[in-house]
Amino acid sequence: MDPQYAHQGATLGVRSPDHARVSIYGPEFAADPHGHYRWMRATYGPLVPVEIWPGVPATLVIKYATAVRILNDPVRFPSDPSIWQQSVPSDIPIMPMVEARPNAIRTDGNAHARYRQTINDALAGIDLHAVRAMVERTAVPLVNSFCADGTADVLGQYAFPLVFSAFCQAVGCPPEIGERIAAVNAAMFDGVDTAEVNRLMGEALLDLTALKRAQPAHDVTTRLVQHPAGLTDEEMVHQLVLLFAAGVEPAANLIANTLLLMMTDPRFTSSIVQGIPLPTRIAIDERLTSDPPMANYCVTYPQQPVMLDKVWLPAHQPVIISMAACNTDPELEPGSPLDNGWNLAFSSGPHACPAHARPFGVLLAQEAIDQLLDYLPEIRLAVPVDDLVWRPGPFHRALTALPAVFPPSTPFPVP
Repeated sequence: MDPQYAHQGATLGVRSPDHARVSIYGPEFAADPHGHYRWMRATYGPLVPVEIWPGVPATLVIKYATAVRILNDPVRFPSDPSIWQQSVPSDIPIMPMVEARPNAIRTDGNAHARYRQTINDALAGIDLHAVRAMVERTAVPLVNSFCADGTADVLGQYAFPLVFSAFCQAVGCPPEIGERIAAVNAAMFDGVDTAEVNRLMGEALLDLTALKRAQPAHDVTTRLVQHPAGLTDEEMVHQLVLLFAAGVEPAANLIANTLLLMMTDPRFTSSIVQGIPLPTRIAIDERLTSDPPMANYCVTYPQQPVMLDKVWLPAHQPVIISMAACNTDPELEPGSPLDNGWNLAFSSGPHACPAHARPFGVLLAQEAIDQLLDYLPEIRLAVPVDDLVWRPGPFHRALTALPAVFPPSTPFPVP
């Protein structure tokens, strides 16, 4: 708490969020986030003092109504981290995920409107009718690479390479540049060598920008470079950082997390007694509700101390929305998870996921899962659920691997 407001907190009987902070970046939290959320509600209420990295404080929002207020109030809760950045070491591994950038997620006002319009317009050109064929072109060779083995890491051998390939097709990224981006993109989420991540990502995306300026095509990157907003090369790089960060890791983790649900929940498995299993789309929507792949994000930075739910939020300190906790808020009276119109998996307010991005991401996940189950209908989890390992980190909900077994088969015809 800012010292000048400490006496006000004492007078009002409210607590400071600067004490007894809860770590949300380690393996203990990753192993059981919902257990932590329940404890947080009982101990702190809707606003929880957390650390997102050792010595880096933040406030985690775990109440749905409070989150919606924050996400729809960009005046009191802006998204620009520039001042906060000056107060923390520049090389903390999570920095590429939260640092100031001239793009739609880290700006407000006119700059945000300009960047968001370019993103929306570029994504609007994606042909959703082509997604199935796009997935199939990649899915069959991937399945053929492990179908004879009878075992596979579905996340590493299928979900991630499939999503990356499909996304690169939509963006117009050739394989030689895509391979460079893939390794760096994963490192960004895992918090590995901040300076090197930024350098390598910047170089690869600058090369992609130059390619599309010289050789335009029918793809997202070309629509960005040709947009009337006139994005500079630097602005192009940062829009593409956002697109790759939002379009690859979360989608791959959504596929893996949904497959885990479908392989372990009897509602999604076929049986004479149970009747027809529930479809993939319901499983996806349930995962987006209970365990979205970006579990804690939508970061804002109040420009001055703000009193909210009887807690003083310090100026220029991150306020993070827990989409997973808010979507499962016991005070919430949601409707069906289907279609997720009410939940925060795609955020809310002016910085919500662009409308044209949502159907592409969900359809990509659905097609990837359906095609895997078409080829390997008897696939099942290879280890007990409790033996699975969840990747630590403050923002994502992601497995390290999803080991599965199935009857070995001969390779399938490539379409």
